[in-house]
Amino acid sequence: MRNLFQILILVLFSDVALAQNAEVSKDAEGNKVLKGFVTRQELATDSSFAWFAKNTKDYKPDASALAALKGAKDSIYVLAFGGTWCHDTQFILPKFYTLADAAGLAPDHITLVGVDHNKKTVQHLSETFNVINVPTFIVLKNGQEIGRVVEYGKKGMWDRELGEVITASKK
Repeated sequence: MRNLFQILILVLFSDVALAQNAEVSKDAEGNKVLKGFVTRQELATDSSFAWFAKNTKDYKPDASALAALKGAKDSIYVLAFGGTWCHDTQFILPKFYTLADAAGLAPDHITLVGVDHNKKTVQHLSETFNVINVPTFIVLKNGQEIGRVVEYGKKGMWDRELGEVITASKK
């Protein structure tokens, strides 16, 4: 099982997997839904996702989360699941990218997987990683999950909790 998990991680973070592979559809409200591997560039440049630029403004990363991410930026990967139709994803995901930029987390250390309204995606990844709500940020180190933050986190401070996951992995 561990080898299967490591192979899956290698596939996720390979250049082939990061190529534009998202299925595009519209939901009942007319929202553009991307299902599969999504690039930040797609979100930042597609007028259907105006929320992406809007929700990066005025965000100041939590200092402890920023420090934790800076300290681990070379050893961790983040697998993020989100729905382009989901208000929580629309609010948090752009801020996550702002945090990642401030910490110097390389773009190839982040993989974004779009899900549909049923939280399904390509290659059964949402089921494999037990994703029930979005956004879900899974922190990986040495091919192993070290923790995750789902939606706003347990205390409503997703960025601080992300920092706590990273800090706990160093102990």
